[in-house]
Amino acid sequence: MNIFNPLTLPNGSTIPNRIAKAAMEENMADLNQAPSEALMRLYQAWAEGGAGLIITGNVMVDRRAMTGPGGVVLEDEKYLEIFKRWAKIGRAKGAQFWLQINHPGRQMQSNLGQQTWAPSAVALDLGKMSDRFNTPIEMTQAMIDEVIQRFANTARLGEKAGFTGVEIHAAHGYLLSQFLSPLSNKRQDQWGGSLENRARILIEIVKAVRAVVSSDFAVAVKLNSADFQRGGFSAEDAQQVVQMLNEYAVDLVELSGGSYEAPAMQGQARDGRTLAREAYFLEFAQEIRKVAKMPVMVTGGIRRHQVAEQVVESGVDMVGIATALALDPNLPNQWKNGQNIVPELKPITWDNKTLASLANMATVKFQLRKLSLGKVPNPKVSPLWALVLQQAAMARRTRQYKKRMRDYSFAS
Repeated sequence: MNIFNPLTLPNGSTIPNRIAKAAMEENMADLNQAPSEALMRLYQAWAEGGAGLIITGNVMVDRRAMTGPGGVVLEDEKYLEIFKRWAKIGRAKGAQFWLQINHPGRQMQSNLGQQTWAPSAVALDLGKMSDRFNTPIEMTQAMIDEVIQRFANTARLGEKAGFTGVEIHAAHGYLLSQFLSPLSNKRQDQWGGSLENRARILIEIVKAVRAVVSSDFAVAVKLNSADFQRGGFSAEDAQQVVQMLNEYAVDLVELSGGSYEAPAMQGQARDGRTLAREAYFLEFAQEIRKVAKMPVMVTGGIRRHQVAEQVVESGVDMVGIATALALDPNLPNQWKNGQNIVPELKPITWDNKTLASLANMATVKFQLRKLSLGKVPNPKVSPLWALVLQQAAMARRTRQYKKRMRDYSFAS
């Protein structure tokens, strides 16, 4: 098996190779929370780079529920023409282009000024930084029903805009991941308790999405291989959830791991595990591959051609690459041409792990910003400088978002 072999999905469509541009959070929406010109340029670079599948950063199903103030929202047809342009750019060189659709749940900063929803009223534990997030309110049945319909609506609009699929985000500690984890889901009703109940909202969203999109539109799920927190969502839980998803028309499962509390997607864990520096979640993916009826993709730290080949040779169907494609969007083409390019950021070894995690994300966003301006990325940027720039940009975007939401509420 070769990473440049095509992959046919259960829906009959084909991904031209086994390399996916995995989701990264760009926070580059315009002031209407629609795709900006900068975001268009960024995705043009990835489209021309040769990845077979391009997955967007978070596209939110509700403008009141944001992972960041500059996030893209797709909840109605008001800016659909802009989304059509984005879809056309992403598909220009033959790649499949999927929207990653998401709701943050309790992982929404309090300074955005919005009510925080979660399965249970359990606050994030980020040590001294915990006060940046509100204690959420426990979702009512009506709120759960609304969220399910919002995911379906965003998927329907995504297909109308010309995207070839959606990826439902049920990883990284966001809302659906919160339902899956017994640490954040303390409910005693049909949405909590047993794993079957904790997975119910994900299954209902998959069913609702499938009911409103065509059969050849891809529906994928991003799932944690584990939470990497003691007593949380485990690797065994992940296997069982994949077996549940086998019963529905799911075209691919992407495996990652961690959350804001335990950022394993950056190679860190809180449960004592030491994660490998590349292909963090490969071991988990190989186990899940044994039970999955749909293709499996693994994301986490992959930056070398030989590692990507090893992933595919091990039986995993697709390789998700994020940071390496922020540093070099042309990486798939270069690998195909025999160039052994290895893009890399220096690891951040600060004592404060939460701050180090923020600095890592800021360093990646610095590269995305460079690409969006048509400039060359700078892997050697100071993480502290990148973090300062990112915090300043987030403060500005937060003010803009809050003003826009005030205007939005007045107009409603």
